[in-house]
Amino acid sequence: MASGESTGARTRARELLLQALYQKQIAGHDCPELLSQFREQVAYQRVDQEFFEELLRAICDQQTELEQRIDVLIDRPLDQLDPVELGILLIGVYELQSRIDIPYRVVINECVNLARRFGAMDGHKYINACLDAAARSLREVEIRAEGSG
Repeated sequence: MASGESTGARTRARELLLQALYQKQIAGHDCPELLSQFREQVAYQRVDQEFFEELLRAICDQQTELEQRIDVLIDRPLDQLDPVELGILLIGVYELQSRIDIPYRVVINECVNLARRFGAMDGHKYINACLDAAARSLREVEIRAEGSG
């Protein structure tokens, strides 16, 4: 897969992942059920499937820990977050924490774009602020190295 194709497939994987996390929150479906459902969708054929499945499984397995990290970043109780915002923050915080192969600026940009596309008006500003704060703690070394370059 060419780099541009890979990037697009990963962006589409994040979009599908957000839909899965939304469905998990609203309908209460578990991870295996979601994987089964999403594998059957036509859209699944166009995503980075390995990335989608890794993130869905990991976020399902680590949701409580991820939500604890998110809780210190936000200005309201966790249960008052819009389901789309929570889904995006779960994706972003997981990637910042566990996918250090993806530059923090890419993670934030992808999540801001998800918020622009699927979130409430100006929700992308909130996502940007929260993930910027998360990056400062989770990617401190990367940010410092970038500043000294």
